[in-house]
Amino acid sequence: MISWTWAFLDRPASTFEACAHFWATVTGSTLSPRRGGRDEFLTLLPASGPAWLKMQVIESETPGTHLDLDVVDVPRAVERAIALGAKVIAEGDDYTSMTSPAGQVFCFTTADPAPRELIGLSASPDGNVTRLDQICLDVSASNVVDETAFWRELTGWSPQPTPRPEFTRLRDPGQPLQFLLQRLDESRPPSAHPDLACTDVAATATWHELLGATFVADGAGWLVLRDPSGAPYCLTARSPFAG
Repeated sequence: MISWTWAFLDRPASTFEACAHFWATVTGSTLSPRRGGRDEFLTLLPASGPAWLKMQVIESETPGTHLDLDVVDVPRAVERAIALGAKVIAEGDDYTSMTSPAGQVFCFTTADPAPRELIGLSASPDGNVTRLDQICLDVSASNVVDETAFWRELTGWSPQPTPRPEFTRLRDPGQPLQFLLQRLDESRPPSAHPDLACTDVAATATWHELLGATFVADGAGWLVLRDPSGAPYCLTARSPFAG
């Protein structure tokens, strides 16, 4: 059973500081002290409620996003994930890094026994409200059926209806993040990106661009932007108050 979900933003050293301050600002968070053998990790600490967003410095110049899943028994969770088709790629004292059957990186980490509450909202200077509450898993058409089945079985979360056939949403109301699996028309390795629910997508995009984001594309109810490292994320018209 997953106790808590974390979005983990993997950013190159060359843009890490800019990205850390960008994401802290747009989520209404402060940056924790750096930790790790190379000071490569930090947590974004919200003004209220528990944290659900972390960052790490990576050697690659290609930014990415992965998931950390808190569980009470890491070895048992790893064994189950392997039975579902996942592979181990690294192990530490309190974590195991794995890849899904299609190749999406995620980690099992030791759960904090403290009770959790849902994450708080953040607001821009003009009062628009946002919540980083979703991780979108982008999967090629040839892998999406098996990948969706993997994440459903691994999490045990219920699928939720979506307005478009290329999306499948998995949600547990007790978790800070829901997962959206998106079927891609192109064939490429899987990736993940964060989505923010917004009261006003256009106004939020304008604010983010002032902070260093770059506009990429306009979708049906969402906008695609890139953060200061060039990593994509989306602003969506979903309600940040839902959940």
